[in-house]
Amino acid sequence: MRTFYGTELPNPLMLGTAQYPSPAILEQAFRDSGAGVATVSLRREGGAGQTFWQMIEDLGVLILPNTAGCHTVKEAVTTAHMAREVFDTKWIKLELIGHTDSLQPDVFQLVEAARILTEDGFQVFPYTTDDLIVGERLLEAGCEVLMPWGAPIGSGRGLNNEYALRAMRAEFPDVPLVVDAGIGLPSHAAHAMELGYDAVLLNTAVARAGEPQVMAKAMALAVEAGRLAHEADPIEARDMAEASTPVIGKAFLS
Repeated sequence: MRTFYGTELPNPLMLGTAQYPSPAILEQAFRDSGAGVATVSLRREGGAGQTFWQMIEDLGVLILPNTAGCHTVKEAVTTAHMAREVFDTKWIKLELIGHTDSLQPDVFQLVEAARILTEDGFQVFPYTTDDLIVGERLLEAGCEVLMPWGAPIGSGRGLNNEYALRAMRAEFPDVPLVVDAGIGLPSHAAHAMELGYDAVLLNTAVARAGEPQVMAKAMALAVEAGRLAHEADPIEARDMAEASTPVIGKAFLS
């Protein structure tokens, strides 16, 4: 399994902590999913109090703070520094939103912020588009992980551009890649792993499901199935049928 800044994840599922009906359901969803990483927004959860933070710590998973809601380099850098103090970690999921409706990253500011944070000792997980040039610039800025979107945050549309995601996997074979955002169904998560991605990050699909705990378990099974399928080297799709039963030894009627 791929390592992320030298850390091997116990499970390739990363799960967000927002929008759950209750803290108890959030906790149970994590238990049922076996997720190895919890993403936490300092800005959105800042008023949750010590009880919330203690519950997150008690989950026993790796914490990936994020800069959700930031729209400028200054906002993102300041939020990252606050998160490092609160969570005592170098990890930061860098979100820098440029478009209000699609929540598409502002890739120009993203690269700038990634460079600043990397130089300051952060280990940056950038939420980015599936653009190869942007990916290259983020790696040049010091990132060792790329997190391209599958679809807009919370949309549940799955993998909008499979071609681009395949191209990114091929272009950066040695870089840990995570499909982040847009996952709505277990089949979407499995597909991402079948493409050779190293992990998936999702939140809304579990938190807003009618039964979050059940969906959390479904996502865990899907991620594992997709990972195994990729390792099994699956057959390629064909336009024509190919008989699975040999004709040698077939009886002929005269």
